[in-house]
Amino acid sequence: MNQQALSAFLWSVADLLRGDYRQSDYGKVILPFTVLRRIDCVLAATKDDVLEEAKLRQSQQMPVEAFVRRKSGVGFYNLSRFDLKRLMGDQDNIAVNLRTYIDAFAPEIRDIFEHFEFDLQIDRLAKAGLLYQVVEKFTQIDLHPDLVSNHQMGLVFEELIRRFSELSNETAGEHFTPREVIRLMVNLIFTEDDDALAKPGIVRTIYDPTAGTGGMLSVAEEYLTDMNPSASVSLFGQELNPESYAICKADMLIKGQDVGNIKFGNTLSDDGHTDQKFDYMLSNPPFGVEWKKVEKAIREEHEKRGHAGRFGPGLPRVSDGSLLFLMHLLSKMRPAAQGGARFGIVLNGSPLFTGGAGSGESEIRRYVLENDLVEAIVALPTDMFYNTGIATYVWILSNKKPAERKGKVQLIDGSSFWQKMRKSLGSKRKEMGEEHIATVTRLFGDFAEAQLARILDEAGKEIATEVVLKGQTPPAAPTGGAVKLAPLSKILPNEAFGFRQITVERPLKDEAGNLILGQRGKAKGKVQADSALRDTETVPLAEDVADYFAREVLPHAPDAWIDEDKTKIGYEIPFNRHFYVFEPPRPLAEIDADLAKVTARIQDLLKGLSA
Repeated sequence: MNQQALSAFLWSVADLLRGDYRQSDYGKVILPFTVLRRIDCVLAATKDDVLEEAKLRQSQQMPVEAFVRRKSGVGFYNLSRFDLKRLMGDQDNIAVNLRTYIDAFAPEIRDIFEHFEFDLQIDRLAKAGLLYQVVEKFTQIDLHPDLVSNHQMGLVFEELIRRFSELSNETAGEHFTPREVIRLMVNLIFTEDDDALAKPGIVRTIYDPTAGTGGMLSVAEEYLTDMNPSASVSLFGQELNPESYAICKADMLIKGQDVGNIKFGNTLSDDGHTDQKFDYMLSNPPFGVEWKKVEKAIREEHEKRGHAGRFGPGLPRVSDGSLLFLMHLLSKMRPAAQGGARFGIVLNGSPLFTGGAGSGESEIRRYVLENDLVEAIVALPTDMFYNTGIATYVWILSNKKPAERKGKVQLIDGSSFWQKMRKSLGSKRKEMGEEHIATVTRLFGDFAEAQLARILDEAGKEIATEVVLKGQTPPAAPTGGAVKLAPLSKILPNEAFGFRQITVERPLKDEAGNLILGQRGKAKGKVQADSALRDTETVPLAEDVADYFAREVLPHAPDAWIDEDKTKIGYEIPFNRHFYVFEPPRPLAEIDADLAKVTARIQDLLKGLSA
């Protein structure tokens, strides 16, 4: 069954709920029943064998759990005589029997349905007289992994959550990330390690602190196991939304992962993986979400533990917690001496430049750049996410940079690499195709500078694009057309993003123009500064402050001086500035000629009307 047909079938359950449920509550029924049917199908083949094994071990007065886990073949079990189809045989007791069925699952499965608050929905459906019909509906579809792959199932869950989030005006983007963005991120964090990852018997850990329904973890695992079937991959995650957590845990369970590695709760205030380190990490934290609810715990960790905790470099403003997740991931990196780590995180534009010198945001940027942790930042197209159309960026950070990358950051402008979707999904109108992902991955993997050549025809319409690597000859322009070049990939030293903010003072004078000197303390006898004339200047780190001051300030204010005590070092990453291409306006004569033509046409139309 293809994904669209499967989604349509599951969505058709809403027809049964209409009238008794509000649209915004459909997901409370459809999501847990989908998970239940999936697990039901997975266990079907060994159901009778598991019950026989349990009966045998009970007769021998032995603990049954370890035996039935092994007998099921999937590491989890159900000890009830019921499955969904057998529940159909007793319509009058459907609610009691369904609860009996749920209670007979392994503890980790019961936890999933507790987070769905499934018991409440059983009551509600039973009171509405709908429970039997809903169970019957789900028995009509086979969700066994042989028929519906884990990848397909993940896409179906994401589609359902997106629809339910739109109906309830929730933020769908908090739950999952578009698959093509995940594929790009996975490619970027693994591509430099392809040779090492292909070795037999490798063991790797992957972590997502904002796991959602587990999409990032699933795609990362698929990448590694496709490349190296003998690889042992352990997945770890944490999720705050109960429904997303339940789906993620169910998905990991069916994949054979240790679901104890998937934690529930707020990653920032209640880290579920304290002191653990990981090889690779991925995250798409919510954009622009304030962290006021957990401010006390975070400030306490910052002030008491400093760099021994997670938030040593600094704290961003309370209105946006994105950089808190970046620092959290930094604290989870496996030390370089033990093989190092690499991670990718999706952020909006704000963390690139928000906050002046000395601010929390600037200090965090300073920390990652001065410690040479940033490998690359990739700009994504706008309109890529389900809940927002804003510009977004993938940051790749690592403590195991190859020699050629040390001391440098690669910026890649992938904002033009998109294709229009056949049908918009919320705010998502664009998607990255396989070729787009491959191009960005190749530029990153080759650590190459490049330009993008846009080939225009005689009418100025774009007919093709071509990536031109540094040193290559751009394509020739077609007859009557043109070729426009724009930066695509740039490699810059870390210090290119740093600056000194200097405070320029001017002397305080009385009405007669005489200098006013200090009368007491350290200021006694010294020229006083006029706060009304105080100004600041930004000097790039690579430039000598004295030279800058002599060139830019003294010619305009010969009596000025620098207050060295107020000098601050700041860092910002003005991404767009590095990729801006100035296009001169058309000549005035050409504009005037166009205006004359338009004016003449309007006059002709007016004459026709008056005639």
